[in-house]
Amino acid sequence: MQKIIAYTTDISHIALPEKLNDPFVVPQQPHELVTQAVAQLQEHLTTQTEWQHNFGLVADHAGKPIGKMFGVLVVQTLSEDLGFLAAFSGKLADGNHHSYFVPPVFDSLNESEFLNRGMRALKIINDQIKEIELAGCKAMGELIRLKEKRKAHSQALQNQLFEAYKFLNSSGQTKTPSQLFSGPPAGAGECAAPKLLQYAFIHGLTPLVMAEFWWGAPTSRSNIKRMHQNFYPPCEDKCRGILGWMLDDV
Repeated sequence: MQKIIAYTTDISHIALPEKLNDPFVVPQQPHELVTQAVAQLQEHLTTQTEWQHNFGLVADHAGKPIGKMFGVLVVQTLSEDLGFLAAFSGKLADGNHHSYFVPPVFDSLNESEFLNRGMRALKIINDQIKEIELAGCKAMGELIRLKEKRKAHSQALQNQLFEAYKFLNSSGQTKTPSQLFSGPPAGAGECAAPKLLQYAFIHGLTPLVMAEFWWGAPTSRSNIKRMHQNFYPPCEDKCRGILGWMLDDV
């Protein structure tokens, strides 16, 4: 399993958790297997040279500062070996694939030719709208028609994208965002926790304990406060429905 990361510290003395923790509850003292995995991941983030991303932690770094949620999932193999998986939310350094981390549930950057075709078609419609707007109000009827066409095209493309995400539970069953939400939120499935569980279930790994933390400059949005290296639960709007399904029989 190339994505299982071996511990670099001695964990032989640490008792295994009795059951997988509730990821939406952040304990005051996370399990020691998680804290050691997080420390190892954070050391990797500090020392790796494979990619560059501005987390807002270093002065004069190129690019817009963007902090990230990272997650770890401690797993046990069929041969009872222990290790952990690591994942990031969204994209990292403009990519979905990095050697230390599990892959996305669905790779919208590389595997979605339908999305690329759809975005090209959407750009053509946008260019037509801009052209009419620059010409003034002489073709107002055509402008309204194109905006309605753009809306319908965007919605159809989003629905097609939702159908491409197939979340697996430990029984091998799958569901899409459209089956898990009455109105799926944008970005559903791009968070760290679903990526971790998806990889574990695909490869027959037993999930033992998981956690997520913020890496980067503190968030400035008033409704979301996240501080560097602090533990946080997965997001409610995007993750509750997905994780409820993935963990239903764990």
